[in-house]
Amino acid sequence: MKVQVETVSPIERRLSIEVDAAQVTQELNQAYSVLSRQVKVPGFRPGKVPRRILEQRYSEQVHDDVAQRVVARAYYQAIKEHKVEAVSEPQVMNNGKLTPDAPYSFTARVEVKPQVEPKDYKGLKLTKVDASVAEEKINERLAQMQNSLIEMVDVTGRDMAKSGDMCVIDFEATAEGKPFPGSKGEDVIVEVTPGELTSGNMAQLEGAKIGETKEFDYGFAADYRVEEVKGKPAHFKVTLKKIQEKKLPALDDAFAEKTGGAKTLVELKDRLRKDMERANTAKAEQDEREALIKALVEKNPFDVPQSMIDRGADMMLENAFQSMARGGIDPRQLGLDIHSLRSEFRPRADVEVRGQLLFEAIAEKEKFEVSDEDFDKKMEEIATEANASLSQVKKHYKDAEAKAGLKRRILEDKTVAFLKAAATY
Repeated sequence: MKVQVETVSPIERRLSIEVDAAQVTQELNQAYSVLSRQVKVPGFRPGKVPRRILEQRYSEQVHDDVAQRVVARAYYQAIKEHKVEAVSEPQVMNNGKLTPDAPYSFTARVEVKPQVEPKDYKGLKLTKVDASVAEEKINERLAQMQNSLIEMVDVTGRDMAKSGDMCVIDFEATAEGKPFPGSKGEDVIVEVTPGELTSGNMAQLEGAKIGETKEFDYGFAADYRVEEVKGKPAHFKVTLKKIQEKKLPALDDAFAEKTGGAKTLVELKDRLRKDMERANTAKAEQDEREALIKALVEKNPFDVPQSMIDRGADMMLENAFQSMARGGIDPRQLGLDIHSLRSEFRPRADVEVRGQLLFEAIAEKEKFEVSDEDFDKKMEEIATEANASLSQVKKHYKDAEAKAGLKRRILEDKTVAFLKAAATY
């Protein structure tokens, strides 16, 4: 087989390939031999159909199939032998039809991984990100947990509603003297505060006593969901049944045990702090990584194959869908425009691909390596983060492809750490 590799651009190669006549003949003979055993021709037993009859009936199909097989095998052999780092499927141009006892030639254009020579990557200007957690943030989180456990309790010692009370009511309403969908309710909870009645606010109850019925008019908005009362006034009769107030649980050890599985409030606050610091640290690391990539890309312009950007956008899209699924959302039910979403991800994918290529090039230039100890440490980290057993993680990374992916992650971690240590803050 003869192969000529031509550099079309830094990210594209043209391969001119000629397959030997002997290989073409061997492929054709094998194809007709298989076909002879598969087809049924009257007057001949399977495997005994003469070649000339097969050629008369099936030559076009056989030659097309063999040509595809010859091209595929020759192409993959050529890029392997000539170390062409293809990152896309080839665009193949055949030179005529395949002919027995004659060589077969074709050309293939393919995008290749760019050769990056990184420069000016030491002393990058970065902003230090603070991952610490202020006490007020912990208190805010505790307040959120408190509010999630609010109880409604009956007010004692008075029977008159005042502003800020929560009230249990029965109501009936009419519009133009007629009931309408949702015009009647029992044991409905409203708040005695100014605002829209449709949002559960009923300032008209201020001063009302338990058991008393109040009447008032309310004008519905023009875009209200119930057709019968859109933009119309309605007359309400409201009976106050109970006056209630919100009761927050006390922030004590019992609260800690109930909400966070901690034995004491001090332990709960410590756990919250660590969780929030861990989240802040992860966010800070991601922000610093993005800042590094931005700085590196500005100093190191180079061409990137469109296929790599497309693949990066597809991965981002897939990750977004997986995140939705973990949150209980089915992306298929949202009527999303996939092509539009992929286009939106492309600019981010472009920067990310360039960043990854630069990280790889810097790791190679700085001669970073991944030891067995590095692998073991990373797998322990993954097991802890995923709340999985170390044996499960090790089993997963026995796969060659998974192990190669983990090696790339470790090398990137080392490169990022190196760049941050060499940066100017």
